[in-house]
Amino acid sequence: MSSTLLDTASDAATGTAVDAVPEAPPRLPVRVIRSPRRRKTAAAKILPDCIEVRVPAGMTPDAEAEMVASLVVRLERKRAAEAGGVNLAERAVKLASRYGLAQPESVTWAEQNDRWASCTSARGTIRVSTRLARVPSWVLDAVIVHELAHLSEPNHSPAFWELANRYPRQERASGFLEAMSAGHSDPCHTV
Repeated sequence: MSSTLLDTASDAATGTAVDAVPEAPPRLPVRVIRSPRRRKTAAAKILPDCIEVRVPAGMTPDAEAEMVASLVVRLERKRAAEAGGVNLAERAVKLASRYGLAQPESVTWAEQNDRWASCTSARGTIRVSTRLARVPSWVLDAVIVHELAHLSEPNHSPAFWELANRYPRQERASGFLEAMSAGHSDPCHTV
């Protein structure tokens, strides 16, 4: 069963449509490489069989463990977002057409800890936080519409809100994200 742009499934107990939450891919093993060429920074990348993290050879074990854990969490979150089956660019194009908004040049997942999404209106690019990979589709749609509105109105003026509020669940999605910011982050237990 599907409805417009929302990904839905049927709840067997009630027979009502609910948003489908994609399963996260299995975790990859981590390979740490201590590099004498690195001084302060670390780098990580996803390989077919593992996550490879390169750290400075002279790091203390505690600092190394903290840095590796941080990088692995970020990469796993991005990997889960990309594996979730959501084609952000296609979704944004459909939403822009439906609500009469500017078309983006690109829409991608990005690691953002302080924002749900961001856009560069001059280039027409939108980046959506990987933290939104498992939220209900109507919340993701609201965030995308918000950023699409910024392509035309780069501030939060009344003209911007007129565009953003074309999405009928914008206010409800804002409440959802506010609750998520307050620590209620399990998207599987939402109303």
